[in-house]
Amino acid sequence: MEKIVFESIADLRLHVGEEVFVTDWLKITQDRINAFAEATGDRQWIHVDVDRARKESPFGTTIAHGYLTLSLIAGFFLDSLDVKNRRRGLNYGLNRVRFLMPVPVEGSVRGRATLERYEDIEGGAQLTWKIVVELKGTEKPACVAEAVNQLFA
Repeated sequence: MEKIVFESIADLRLHVGEEVFVTDWLKITQDRINAFAEATGDRQWIHVDVDRARKESPFGTTIAHGYLTLSLIAGFFLDSLDVKNRRRGLNYGLNRVRFLMPVPVEGSVRGRATLERYEDIEGGAQLTWKIVVELKGTEKPACVAEAVNQLFA
């Protein structure tokens, strides 16, 4: 996917209510899950014990951490969106997050971002996005989140 480029922060104001980008599919590997487990200390068997998950998990395989799925959102923005003439951007937080479907190892996800709100703040703008993390092959998404970031000129 080619990045969507905006010349300025203010140009985003014209896209409130629109889906701004859809990412390419990203395969979730066991290596990625294991690295996340090590980075966070969350080594629950359902994520990292392949043999046990095959035998005991209702999913028949390991699954990605919900927070791993959520953390992909930052990369979705970096890979998909470029706003020129800005000094910096910050993740300001999340208003609401729901994990609706587990992501099995070797499953693929992609992000859909809709700009919900644009608010002027001192030196820039605060943007509220609805992010849907789709899981390939299912109707229900893996995750839906309302993410807030700030951009400064």
